[in-house]
Amino acid sequence: MEYHHAYTIAIISSIFIQFITPIIRFGQNPGGKKPQKMEKETKEKIEKTVIEILNESDMKEITEFKVRKLASEKLGIDLSEKSHKAFVRSVVEKFLEEERAREYENSQVNKEEEDGDKDCGKGNKEFDDDGDHIICRLSDKRRVTIQEFKGKALVSIREYYKKDGKELPTSKGISLTDEQWSTFKKNMPAIENAVKKMESRV
Repeated sequence: MEYHHAYTIAIISSIFIQFITPIIRFGQNPGGKKPQKMEKETKEKIEKTVIEILNESDMKEITEFKVRKLASEKLGIDLSEKSHKAFVRSVVEKFLEEERAREYENSQVNKEEEDGDKDCGKGNKEFDDDGDHIICRLSDKRRVTIQEFKGKALVSIREYYKKDGKELPTSKGISLTDEQWSTFKKNMPAIENAVKKMESRV
């Protein structure tokens, strides 16, 4: 009798382990993948907040600690925890790398413009293969020339390419009539102010 009773308990225990335990676990983690989704959403929120803080901050003064602290306050999340800390660091490093790349690109553009300004300041007259007066070279590929078309003088700002030792014009550019050039010249101060405002936002 005792043997039969022990055998019954063993069977019930086996059934409990095989069927009841998985149900309890499923109830604790419904859907299975939901925690991962929540983690992804949290990371996206953290990344977005960190980038916003970096964009609004002075790069000379801001530190990773300050970024983490400000992000914690905005999100209401403790970002001093090891995994959060590492994630914030990776976002900051990625942002700084992109910032350095942008600065390098801008410096190259500025250098190109400075080289063009130097060429524009030269007093010696230069003419292209078509006999058009080259006012200045904005870069190796871009130049400003004075062309004549149907008896009218045009200010041409255009990109060129080299072929068989000659510099030939591309379709990339613009030719302004005397009236258009005068309008453009009058609005130069407004254009310069708009450029300065745009640069201050970057």
